[in-house]
Amino acid sequence: MSIYTLKLNTVKDLEELRQSFQESTTGYRHTIYVCGGAGCNSSNSDAIVQALKKAITLRGLSQEVRLVVTGCVGLCAQGPCMIVDPEGVFYGNLTPEKIKMIVDKHLIGGNVIREYCYQDTVTGEYIPYTKDLPFFSSQVKIALRNVGRIDYSSIEDYIGHDGYFALAKVLNEYGRERTIQEITDSGLRGRGGAGFPTGTKWKSGFDQPEGQKYIICNADEGDPGAFMDRSILEGDPHSIVEALLIGGYCIGANKGYVYVRAEYPLAVERLTEAIQQARDTGLLGEHILGSDFNFDIEIRIGAGAFVCGEETALINSIEGHRGEPRQKPPFPFQSGLWGCPTTINNVETLANVPAIINMGAEKYASYGVGRSKGTKVFALAGDLVNSGIIEIPMGIPLRDIIFKIGGGMKDGKAFKAVQTGGPSGGCLTQEHLDVSVDYESLTQAGAIMGSGGLIAMDENTCLVDTARYFVDFVKDESCGHCVPCRDGTTRMLELLEKITGGQGEMEDLDNLEILARTISQTAMCALGQTSPNPVLTTLKYFRDEYVAHVRDKKCPAHVCTALFTYTIDSDKCRGCTLCARNCPVDAISGEKGQPHIIDASACIKCGTCKQNCRFDAIVLN
Repeated sequence: MSIYTLKLNTVKDLEELRQSFQESTTGYRHTIYVCGGAGCNSSNSDAIVQALKKAITLRGLSQEVRLVVTGCVGLCAQGPCMIVDPEGVFYGNLTPEKIKMIVDKHLIGGNVIREYCYQDTVTGEYIPYTKDLPFFSSQVKIALRNVGRIDYSSIEDYIGHDGYFALAKVLNEYGRERTIQEITDSGLRGRGGAGFPTGTKWKSGFDQPEGQKYIICNADEGDPGAFMDRSILEGDPHSIVEALLIGGYCIGANKGYVYVRAEYPLAVERLTEAIQQARDTGLLGEHILGSDFNFDIEIRIGAGAFVCGEETALINSIEGHRGEPRQKPPFPFQSGLWGCPTTINNVETLANVPAIINMGAEKYASYGVGRSKGTKVFALAGDLVNSGIIEIPMGIPLRDIIFKIGGGMKDGKAFKAVQTGGPSGGCLTQEHLDVSVDYESLTQAGAIMGSGGLIAMDENTCLVDTARYFVDFVKDESCGHCVPCRDGTTRMLELLEKITGGQGEMEDLDNLEILARTISQTAMCALGQTSPNPVLTTLKYFRDEYVAHVRDKKCPAHVCTALFTYTIDSDKCRGCTLCARNCPVDAISGEKGQPHIIDASACIKCGTCKQNCRFDAIVLN
């Protein structure tokens, strides 16, 4: 019987479907998990899937090899990629031609093709197995437990991996108050950035008078370089459906919303399909699993406003109003969507809920440190060798994330700074590499956990320009509702542009710091209050770079174009004309065989000449 016509009315129905799925997937010699996340899709992973299907069919392996298109495998820098079980072999940077060799030599011949596996950039050694690869072996996956390991499009696969059994336990054994207590005892805190205790939030919703209530999943992930929530929605959408069911039951809501940005079409498509599958099987609707609980979910598409990640701005947007924050109190759990009690959790927070119910609060709380329990998902970006999505137990040092899991800096360059928490986060230095990754420690160091964006920067990064970039982003994303954020971020950007443009004065540094602190203390919502963090931390830890920009009119990293020039060393120049021929604005002149000259007034400082010079004659001044 088709899964779309089968009704799951009881726990026994769930158990029978789980057993049926597990039996149907035994007997295969190999299972191949091909990454179908947005990153690998953009690297043409569909061609890899088609090549695998064709090769498996041609070699008569259909009964021996199971092919699963999954969500994000994690190591995005190696995409398109896949993992072959039971050996746990990781293959990256795949092409259809490589697939043919893997099928013949590995799947048929039993020989791992090491040169198609991960290569250590320092030793040159190939590391085939995920158990030996620090990127994978250092992680503890709870929120990402199914991402990269199940077919995102199959409710059968989700149930086969214990999906919806947490819901069954809540409805048939725990009840509302015990479930809330379990979430409270786990120590789960909001993973969207604020870190508010989830159990306390649910208890507040539960305590509101009976009547219409709502629960909302905040999937408006807007940090540059962040894709934690997107990976969960794309790779394990049913976990969010199940978590909303559990949360809705606990607070007394019969309706849930997922607010997701329009820039995530793949996530929207897969979540929409998961919701429909849950409806078709009776897991959404009336009398869920034979109980008196009724619940349904709708998706609302956001227009990409960063401020709508703030819960009250998100509520305004769902209601059809301009996305602006509301004054609090009242808080959403008191008066939220259409004036009704509303509980809001972000994607990663909700993804933990079914796992906590299944494993138990005590087990979940055994991970982490202090008041920061469990694990945290991070999107590694920037100048790291291993960019991608990871999940680590809270409490490990930044050093392990950057150099062990992240593989260190690309091209052997030196580490300079790391920013955690997105555009509102702070930049930390090499002195902070042993800081524990938890809410309190990062805040004490001047950064924030945020939603989980982590950008590592090497020696060629200008931290003044980095601060300018993030302030420019936040200024554009300000809703304009309050003066400190609307006008204050604009003034901060003007000062930073003055400094990076070579027009800065020493008094600008003091004015910049005063302005930043004023905004952080007076802005209405968290977006404005945290917007000065990149400025304040770079002023604190990299003040010498600001001074160099202002006093010496130099950018030490040679990033700020107004503060450096290109010249040609006449002693090294051989007059090969490569630089002149490749200059996009014809700013280089000279006879063949004779030293060339760069016209500084015409030069746009693109660096093309330096990239093409074979004699190292192009000099940065």
